[in-house]
Amino acid sequence: MNPEFSQDSDNPFTRISSKIIYQNPWMDVVEDVVKLPSGKENIYGKIINKSLSVGIIPLDYELNTWIVGQFRYAIQKYSWEIPIGGGLFSVPPIETAKRELKEETGLKGNNWRELLRLNTSIAFSDELAIVYVATDLEIGNPCFDETEKIRIKKLPFSEVIDMVTSGEIVEAISVASLLLLVRQLNL
Repeated sequence: MNPEFSQDSDNPFTRISSKIIYQNPWMDVVEDVVKLPSGKENIYGKIINKSLSVGIIPLDYELNTWIVGQFRYAIQKYSWEIPIGGGLFSVPPIETAKRELKEETGLKGNNWRELLRLNTSIAFSDELAIVYVATDLEIGNPCFDETEKIRIKKLPFSEVIDMVTSGEIVEAISVASLLLLVRQLNL
């Protein structure tokens, strides 16, 4: 590894100015003027998220899981993915995950473990996602958020992995967490 770019190296950018270009209840879009490592000045846009993202992989004793499908406005496409939602930073992430699982699938997990933490788009966003595996499941009725029109599928975990490898599931949090879990389960 080039020691100049080690994990411990200092930030090579110098922020000269910063201004909020746009904001809403979920994010701020910020434009910084920075001095680059070359000495030149340039702009750098970034999204500052006001909430934490959580994802959940519900898994039953027969290794079935639940995925949700919904139209994603930002990409103008339908997307199959693990249950994902957001919550305030002041709320423990596990509580947000439990709420999201119930809202989107009707499931209640009695056993939870954190699977991974990841930054979803580090080139321009500070979004952090925490993904949990929920087991020992109880089935109930979903209570969708008013902004959601969701379809739910219960499938063998192996079929969901096939959906990832075939490109049918492309949402980043889902792909990363499902592939990590398949490796952990040695499937």
